[in-house]
Amino acid sequence: MIGGIQVKVCGLTRASDARAAANAGADFLGFIFYPKSPRNLEIEAFEAMRSDLPDLPKVAVMVAPEDSLLDALEPLGFDFFQIHYAVGSESIERIRSWSERLSPQRLWLAPKIGPGDLLGEESLALADTWLWDAYRKDAFGGTGQLSDWAAFREMAERYPDKLWTLAGGLNPENVAEAVNQTGAKRVDLNSGVEHSPGIKDLVKINQVRESLQNS
Repeated sequence: MIGGIQVKVCGLTRASDARAAANAGADFLGFIFYPKSPRNLEIEAFEAMRSDLPDLPKVAVMVAPEDSLLDALEPLGFDFFQIHYAVGSESIERIRSWSERLSPQRLWLAPKIGPGDLLGEESLALADTWLWDAYRKDAFGGTGQLSDWAAFREMAERYPDKLWTLAGGLNPENVAEAVNQTGAKRVDLNSGVEHSPGIKDLVKINQVRESLQNS
C-alpha cells in the first residue's frame, strides 16, 4: 500500500519488474493471458518465472476466457482472476459461471461499458471486486486512455460494498489527481509505467510511489 492506496502493477512479463514493483510498495501483480494484448504472457513463460516472483498476491488477467484457459491457469497459484468482458456481449449466465467456478471473492470483473450500455445490478452480486477501465471499441484495457473518473466515483458511491479499482492511463503525472477526484482506494497501473509494452519503467513506478505518498 502506498499513501493509503492499494496498487496493482499489471502487464508484467519479467520477474525483475515484478520485484521492482514489490519494492516500490505494490500490493498486487498482474499477468495478462490474452493473445491480442501486446503484454500477453504465455503460460510456459509464467511458469518459468514463477519461482522468482515476490510473495505478493498474483492476478491472472483474461478476456472472456473459455474453460480450457481457466483449467490451465487455476493450478498455477493465482490468488485472483481478473476477467474483462464486453457488456451486452456476455450473458449473465456466463458471468455467473465464472463466479461459481472462481468464487466472488477471487473473481475481479472488468466490464467494457460502451456508450448507452448499463452495468446490470444482477451482475454486481457475482464479484466482490470491480475494475473500471477506459472504453475503446477495439480493445480491452492497456490503451493508455483515461477512464471516466466521474462515472467511477458515481459507481463507487452507489455500491460502496464493492471494491472498486481505477484503471486507464494512470501515470506519475495524473495518479494523485485521479485518486483525489475519484476517491479511489485501489489503482491499476499498466501502460503509464512502461518503457514499451510489457517492459516496466522502474523510474516511473517509483515516481508513482512518490506522487501517492505526497498527495
